[in-house]
Amino acid sequence: MSKKISLSEREIDRIIEMAWEDRTPFDAIEQQFGVSESEVIKLMRKNMKESSFRMWRKRVQGRSTKHIKKMDSTLTRFKSTRQKTISDNKIAKR
Repeated sequence: MSKKISLSEREIDRIIEMAWEDRTPFDAIEQQFGVSESEVIKLMRKNMKESSFRMWRKRVQGRSTKHIKKMDSTLTRFKSTRQKTISDNKIAKR
């Protein structure tokens, strides 16, 4: 990383986790941790096995959900029809 950003091991793990998530845009990572997309790529390359990194890059390449500007504005978060409010959660009471 070009800038001297000191990240804890826990923060690095969270950035990697967010980068793997399909619906978490790079902009959210930058806003939360101050790490740009190119820095995330360098971080992933440094902290992952080469084969895992290649697999991740192949998945992320051109994916519109990883870039807010490319994201479909009608796209919303998924919510299961079986999901209830906490107080009325019948599934957990089985």
